Amino acid sequence: MISEKEQKRYYKALLAKDSTYDGIFFVGIKTTGIFCHATCPARKPKYENCTFYETAEEALLSGFRPCKRCKPLSFPREIPPLVQKMIELVEENPEKRWKDQDFADLGIHSMTARRQFKKVYGMTFVQYARSRRMGIALKSIKEGEKTIDTQLDMGYDSPSGFYDAFSKIMGSNPKKSKEIKSLSADWIDTILGPMMSIADDDYLYLLEFVDRRGLEREIERLRNRMNASIVPGKTRINEQIKEELALYFDKQLDEFKTPYLCIGSDFQKSVWQALTAIERGKTSSYKELANAIGNPNGMRAVGNANGANQLAIIIPCHRVIQTDGSLGGYGGGIERKKWLLKHEKEYSD
Repeated sequence: MISEKEQKRYYKALLAKDSTYDGIFFVGIKTTGIFCHATCPARKPKYENCTFYETAEEALLSGFRPCKRCKPLSFPREIPPLVQKMIELVEENPEKRWKDQDFADLGIHSMTARRQFKKVYGMTFVQYARSRRMGIALKSIKEGEKTIDTQLDMGYDSPSGFYDAFSKIMGSNPKKSKEIKSLSADWIDTILGPMMSIADDDYLYLLEFVDRRGLEREIERLRNRMNASIVPGKTRINEQIKEELALYFDKQLDEFKTPYLCIGSDFQKSVWQALTAIERGKTSSYKELANAIGNPNGMRAVGNANGANQLAIIIPCHRVIQTDGSLGGYGGGIERKKWLLKHEKEYSD
């Protein structure tokens, strides 16, 4: 996380157009929706209109698009014409999900696009397109109800037009049926970065950090399994988990009481249930977890179920470590796992 002190230092560098900071931070401009380098020649924004990021992917996931003047994604080299063309194509149709045939239609191989993007940006083209697509959707969630008031400015003629486009970005349309559920997605700012909750009036179905790898697939699985339509909004459940998370991070919450529903196989549910039995401030190994559910040889399967958990923090998969004491993996990032374990240890002492 970028501290307030660092943000102010970055802002001074932005005002001074200090080239030594190019590639060190990216700044999202709330009033224009773009993100820039420190040396961007454009008129400088007010401090309160700036959001600072350490990576371009974070800026993209927050809904900002790259500035056409300073071309922040080109640092430290110029963008090849082919790569620039592909960026323009993403902007023309950000909800598009790219397939091998799309690259073939451009006269290039998908692996060529992957290598060129990786060389210039440190991320593949598919990652870039996904981050841009998810960024637009996540920005809509963050704005919540305000989205409806501003949709005409985005080029949509009606609420249904906006929701159709939002649904395409968030995942494939649910099967046409009278049984379609409506789920509300809300944005939650936390000390560890933004999270997203998806709920209806009865249960919480998903709680994740917005930069979690594979989030888009998680959302799509949820949509398909529940035959649901997901739109920006709030329910009493979204509000309840937001309040409880604030108390959790302030070390003032005894236990989460937000009602939730786990969507998965019986085996996955048994693993998730076992996770909730790990006391706050304690850890368990994959081996111990496998023994706890009566499947001592199922450590790999337990690990996979752990990774498929869609309710971060509430179902504490971050409390599972390797048998040798090393932290192992975590969908929200190893630094967050380390922070959560330290936080909970202090919480319990």
